[in-house]
Amino acid sequence: MSDEFDPKMVEALVCPQTQATLRYDAENQELVSKQAGLAYPIRDGIPVMLVDEARVLD
Repeated sequence: MSDEFDPKMVEALVCPQTQATLRYDAENQELVSKQAGLAYPIRDGIPVMLVDEARVLD
């Protein structure tokens, strides 16, 4: 099993807060919801889709 995130997975995921589409940020290993102003971390290749774990965007 790989610890790398499959970018194709982003097509199946939505922001849990707004249901908006997400953008994969490979550099920061995050899934970004511009609409919610949040970035969800990807840890060990697994997106952590919890609002409590998300980083607020500047």
